[in-house]
Amino acid sequence: MQPVGGWRPRATQAAAVDIDGTPRAMLAWTDNSGNRWVAFGCHDGLHVMDDEDNVFDITPAGFTAGRVSSDANFGWGAGGWGTLWWGEIRPDTGIINPATVWHLDTWGEYLVGCSPDDGNLYEWQLDTGVPAAAISNAPTGCRGLVVTENRFLMALGSDDNPRQVTWCDREDNTTWTPEATNEAGDQILQSSGVIRRGLRVRGSTLILTDKDAHLATENAAFVFGFERAGTACGVISRGAAASMKQGALWMGERGFFGYFGSGVEEIPCEVSDYVFTDINRGQVSKIVAIPNREFGEVWWFYPSSNSNENDRYVAYDLREQIWTTGNLERTAGVDAGTFLLPLYADADGAVYEHEVGNRYDGAAPFAETGPISIQTGDQIIQARLLYPDEKTQGQVEATFKTRFFPNGPERSYGPYDMSTPTGVRFAGRQIRMRVEGAGADWRVGNMRLEAVAGGRR
Repeated sequence: MQPVGGWRPRATQAAAVDIDGTPRAMLAWTDNSGNRWVAFGCHDGLHVMDDEDNVFDITPAGFTAGRVSSDANFGWGAGGWGTLWWGEIRPDTGIINPATVWHLDTWGEYLVGCSPDDGNLYEWQLDTGVPAAAISNAPTGCRGLVVTENRFLMALGSDDNPRQVTWCDREDNTTWTPEATNEAGDQILQSSGVIRRGLRVRGSTLILTDKDAHLATENAAFVFGFERAGTACGVISRGAAASMKQGALWMGERGFFGYFGSGVEEIPCEVSDYVFTDINRGQVSKIVAIPNREFGEVWWFYPSSNSNENDRYVAYDLREQIWTTGNLERTAGVDAGTFLLPLYADADGAVYEHEVGNRYDGAAPFAETGPISIQTGDQIIQARLLYPDEKTQGQVEATFKTRFFPNGPERSYGPYDMSTPTGVRFAGRQIRMRVEGAGADWRVGNMRLEAVAGGRR
């Protein structure tokens, strides 16, 4: 076990990169000339950054701005004081207008994007002096877009129909009217939900609604065939899904799901109670999923119940099948690949490089277990020695928290500096262990306690 990589402001020039707005979507790509770009979708515009950190406003002319936050508040401070019973769910009344989240993709070397509050499909052709422009003949009233592996541009929720998928002719994003001489078409999903996201997966395009999941697969008869891949597995927000080489993963209303080629699976999650019982339900439209493929992880950033912006994360390691939680303010991001390091943005528009160094804005990384029973029958364990498995031998401290009963008072012992062995003195029936260290690339393996119970070692 080791800390996640640190972060620093992105700044190859004199000043750190700062986007004018709150990015809710990001996309990085390389054009045909080898130039690198990052696009930022904000509620009121669209921006790009080149690999020298120059930022350009490419917001389309006549663009309709959306909302930086949802206009419904079900979290902290919502409603009148004392109007409802403590702990009860608020009544499900009214319509939530979600925060604006772009869908961004590439059409060859060009950027394509769609904001649901504007509804048009836009394309930007790499000229920083010319803003993005609406794609000719494309449908309007769209909720999003995705480009398939075989170069069809799909408009999601097109023509103000939240279940309709419309696609252009192959390799021609200006031809949208179906004719015998082209492969354009449309399909209304048989679903009670509304489309929120489209993702490329191996051999197909996965379309997620707020209720279920559908696969769009090419076939000879109708260009695309659609089939339901899963039910009761809707995605919680437009940005809460990510593609990995294994498939796609997303956060639902009360759990996590994945598609790995043979149908949707619910992913067991040991921290789901922690996440879903302390989340701002009025601002879940801001939740974003960011892959970290070097470590086989997907990170979801979400707003806690006392915050209107993403201030926490939950991450899943597909290789080890381990969940991690933490506190960090990020609203969008892209994985490493186009750029050497992952790039994340916060609500103020600041851009950061991640997985670099051991700096955490003054915080110290730590890991803490859940409660572990250490009793033998009804006997109390008395710990005497700790045998650490720790790389740096001194840059990590261990703290133990014990209880004699599950609901009894908790006592803390330590912190103890690591040595071989480390003398400790504590007793209890239940224990939690915390390891913490700052300013070092530390590693921690299996720890062993030497204890006595009833006079026996």
